[in-house]
Amino acid sequence: MVRPATSSVALACVALLGSAVHAMDLQDAYQGALQQDATTRAARAAVQVGDERVDQAKAQLYPNVSVTAGYVRNNLDRTQPNFLGQEVTANDRYPSKNATLTVRQPLYRKTIAVVIEQTQAQREDAQAGLEKETQNLAVRVAEAYTQILFASDQIGFIAAQKAATATQLDAARKQFAGGSGTRTDIDEAQARLDMAVAQELEARQQQGFAQRQLALLINTPVDVAELRPLSPERLANWSPSAIGLEEWLAQAEAQSPELRQLRARLETARLEVEKARAGHLPTLDAVAQWSRSDSESVTSPATRYINRTVGVQLNVPLYAGGYVSAATREAVARQTQAEELLEAARRDLSLRLATEYRSVTEGRLRVRALEQAERSAEQLALSSRMSMKGGARTLVDVFNADQKKAQTQRDLARARYEMLVAYVRLQALAGADEGAGIAAVNALLR
Repeated sequence: MVRPATSSVALACVALLGSAVHAMDLQDAYQGALQQDATTRAARAAVQVGDERVDQAKAQLYPNVSVTAGYVRNNLDRTQPNFLGQEVTANDRYPSKNATLTVRQPLYRKTIAVVIEQTQAQREDAQAGLEKETQNLAVRVAEAYTQILFASDQIGFIAAQKAATATQLDAARKQFAGGSGTRTDIDEAQARLDMAVAQELEARQQQGFAQRQLALLINTPVDVAELRPLSPERLANWSPSAIGLEEWLAQAEAQSPELRQLRARLETARLEVEKARAGHLPTLDAVAQWSRSDSESVTSPATRYINRTVGVQLNVPLYAGGYVSAATREAVARQTQAEELLEAARRDLSLRLATEYRSVTEGRLRVRALEQAERSAEQLALSSRMSMKGGARTLVDVFNADQKKAQTQRDLARARYEMLVAYVRLQALAGADEGAGIAAVNALLR
């Protein structure tokens, strides 16, 4: 009899450990999304593309070595007069061969130096784009995760409301059957119950949509029961960063991946102007060549030539039909466009950052106010029930109090999650360390 009991305990422990291992918190979801999100992986590939382009640009500084070779079978008909003055045709068949080794080393090419700087700026653009995508991914994961939790909270509130309404409906029917109630009380209770059922269906639909969103981000099915919920106790003791709005704006100006990306594009546009102007500049290359040819001349088909040359080659552009000037004007216009886009993004970022900052700071005050409102609503619901027993309140008053309590609970839950998502957005806009907002919110989960 001991062994079965021991086995049961062991199986129960394994089941508990298994459920603990498979539980998912916000940090787990974010790490999974970093590996599986297609947009983020595309941004990583863009960084790799930038690295290869930098190497391609630097390769132009090194010598260019090429070998050419050829082999030809010649079939030559040669007609010429003989010593008697008569034309005689002779046919010669012979092979001819040639091989050339050329080494070219750029000595001065302004365009190459500019292109290298351009590819480095483009690589910085891609790197900032990757950081921007990882920050946006943190926001998307936080939104999907909190939407699931909010929908779960809603379902819980509605379930409690349904249970209370069903109890009141049963009591109203009994009172009506006993002759002390009214048909209006039954209809009111039934209407409230039907509305609660509709609200529950809507909440479950929202939960399923958010669940699907999170599953697509991490490329893994999501079990709502495995998600760790928010801890109101930890949230009550949580306080975000104490720095003010100006400090957040200064941090965003220096670290925002969005602004860094646009600055890199502005630098690329500036270098494009410099590259276009370099079209007027000469180029200078060092050239060394070794060539060998056999029987390449019809006059001396059995002759071999070996030629060795070393020197410099200067190319001076004189006139290109106005192409260089037009390309320069185009590049200047694109530089102006990049400057204006950067300024527009800076203004828009300051507005968005101020909005999220207020959502966090004022959100804390709103959460505290709603917590007090929830306590008052609970007391009102309790007092209404007690008063109805004493005849001072009606069933409609009780329903209204319960509905106000449920609405306050939903508003409180929504305010909590909106404040936390706003904090993740604030960290992302300011260019904080990767996952800093996620880690802060994850610490508030049970």
